[in-house]
Amino acid sequence: MTEQYRILIQCNDEKGLVYKVSSIFYHRNLNILSNNEFVDKTHNKFFMRSVVSGEADMEALKNELIAVLPVDVHLDVIAPRKKRIVLMATKESHALGDILIRYEAGELDAVIVGVVSNYDTLEALVSKFDIPFYTVSHEGLDREAHEQKVLECLSSLGEIDYMVLAKYMRILTPHFVDAYEDKIINIHHSFLPAFIGANPYKQAYERGVKIIGATAHFVNNNLDEGPIIAQNVIHIDHAYGWEDMQRSGRDVEKIVLSRALKLALEDRIFVHANRTVIF
Repeated sequence: MTEQYRILIQCNDEKGLVYKVSSIFYHRNLNILSNNEFVDKTHNKFFMRSVVSGEADMEALKNELIAVLPVDVHLDVIAPRKKRIVLMATKESHALGDILIRYEAGELDAVIVGVVSNYDTLEALVSKFDIPFYTVSHEGLDREAHEQKVLECLSSLGEIDYMVLAKYMRILTPHFVDAYEDKIINIHHSFLPAFIGANPYKQAYERGVKIIGATAHFVNNNLDEGPIIAQNVIHIDHAYGWEDMQRSGRDVEKIVLSRALKLALEDRIFVHANRTVIF
């Protein structure tokens, strides 16, 4: 069976990069199934995602590519596999439930190794999908002590490629974020950068907005300011109260979060300068 590989390149831009990379694929008898490139002229950065098929020594291929690319290159040669993900939630079920249903339907190229929550509210839902559920209560603990228990739980689950905050209503400390840098995907119930923080629907209602939306982003140490992966909006009117907006917004949230997760699982996201390039 012919293997497929994803080649991800991020480096300073210079002439001839596509030619150099494609020539190596050709001489190694690799067939290019898809290829995307982008140059960020502001930062002089080159981004390229290629999917190739054929027989290849991945380490030798990587070394040969590094030899012809700029010295600052960030290069990944990936043999696609099911990525290991953890879902984190609190009490709301819509975002978590949508991912679980897509997972059960075989839409996600992943293995959900567990669901972690600070309440046991969603355990009955998760048990229907035969996925381990872990309650790590925050009751009686300060934030650092609770996070340490969560980190211990996550460590027991082995390698984690991505962590999905499916309405996990706890602010993460820098220590936690640094442990999973560029691996934590969050859904924010607002079209960022507007209406950050708590109860954005009420904020939006008070501003009289005519559209509401949701934003999926990587988590960093600035609240709701991490690199944006996906966004969407729906139209509303003056008849919507903030509770109506919240109900409608939940549909957007789950769609945007699932889309962002799919992009991550397919290695389509590059992060640079707190922005994303997505192929």
